[in-house]
Amino acid sequence: MPPKDSTALIVARFLKSNNYNESYDAFIAEAGLPSDAGTVAKGDLILETLLEEKKAFDLSSQFERLGMDEDEDRSWRQPAPSVAEPLQTLPSRSNILSIGAQKSTVFVTSADRQLHILDSNARFHATSLTGMQDSPILCCKVWHDHYLLTGSMSGQLILSDFSGHVFEKRRDHSKYIVQIATYYDDFIATAGWDNKISIYRPLPSVDGQPCLGDVVSTIVLPSKPEAMIFIQDEESRQPILLVSRTDSSFLYYYTVNSEPHLVGRQNLAPHSNAWVAFTPSAFALCPTDTSLLAVALSTVPHMKLAIIRLLVPPYHQTTTSGRDLQSPQGNDNLSSETQASQARAALAIADREEAAILVHCNTLAPQTAYSTPAVVWRPNGTGVWVNGDDGVVRGIESVTGKIVTTLHGHDVGSKVRCLWAGNIGKDGEEILLSGGFDQKLIAWKIPQ
Repeated sequence: MPPKDSTALIVARFLKSNNYNESYDAFIAEAGLPSDAGTVAKGDLILETLLEEKKAFDLSSQFERLGMDEDEDRSWRQPAPSVAEPLQTLPSRSNILSIGAQKSTVFVTSADRQLHILDSNARFHATSLTGMQDSPILCCKVWHDHYLLTGSMSGQLILSDFSGHVFEKRRDHSKYIVQIATYYDDFIATAGWDNKISIYRPLPSVDGQPCLGDVVSTIVLPSKPEAMIFIQDEESRQPILLVSRTDSSFLYYYTVNSEPHLVGRQNLAPHSNAWVAFTPSAFALCPTDTSLLAVALSTVPHMKLAIIRLLVPPYHQTTTSGRDLQSPQGNDNLSSETQASQARAALAIADREEAAILVHCNTLAPQTAYSTPAVVWRPNGTGVWVNGDDGVVRGIESVTGKIVTTLHGHDVGSKVRCLWAGNIGKDGEEILLSGGFDQKLIAWKIPQ
């Protein structure tokens, strides 16, 4: 007799309990089972139980932490971009690496080292700049409204204007500048795969020429930086650099004035007692509530999305090795603390971090360990868009984590590399831009 949970016995029980007598006799004869194999005893596994458990598992996987509060202000708002308009104005076909926009101007970089500048008011007419960088441009950022910062695979940072005139070239990274962040006109930060973040404090313009100046400080990380943005401390009104890095489930908060200090961290898996195999690979601040952060996680085989409340630590707080950075008791009187009090403080911190995770859901966007997750907010803050390795862009409602819409415009099975969402053009039309390794650049527009 095979084990009670064997496939053959489960099928036999199904056939006998549903009175498929002829099929049952033929099956047990062919499978070599005894005549009473289909008799169901208490505790035996049956097919219906398996299906119920599978449905429950699928539901829990898809909606791991749903916000059930039907907040109309944050519910997915219609109409939303859904009509694909492939942009054919690029002079050449190549993998799209990054997308950015400023007012009516769109900036697109491609693997053939070109920077394409598109005018949305002129049917996305493209002007392409070739040879400005010595390798493909991985990221670009508008600075001071009139200038452009571009970071390349070689680690070179270039400050130019929109016409391609170069003001300054710097090579403070040895490879792969993957992120550029700016804080008004005061600070610029670049993150590279040399495990460094370089911070610049631009100098006053000389004869109208902008100048980055030398690196004023460097943050050295134990692993590669993944995502990076500037936020503002509400109490001190000082800038804080929010960073995530490979093989860590934490968000890290750094000061940037004078010498950078790590003032706190926020765990996205606070109650896990095992090594967590995911990284916050991409994140974006909500445009209507800057205390909310959408985070795309590097989970496989599907991307998971977390929408969290930022727990910004006190700006003046400093760090001490071996102690949790957000302990409410600070770093004083370490020797007087008992093991029990430390455990209670750690649990309180974990509970606070857990409560800050408002939504944690499965986006069903396939990805591998080599994928580059991307997440962008709708300008009204009612949802986010995420990319995928299957050529599909998915819209997720921010209040519930539900998949509201799927956009099919890229080639099936191709990687959607980058996204941008916002209002653009003279009329402030809401638009979504997506670029992929199928060499397509698509503008998703609201149906007329």
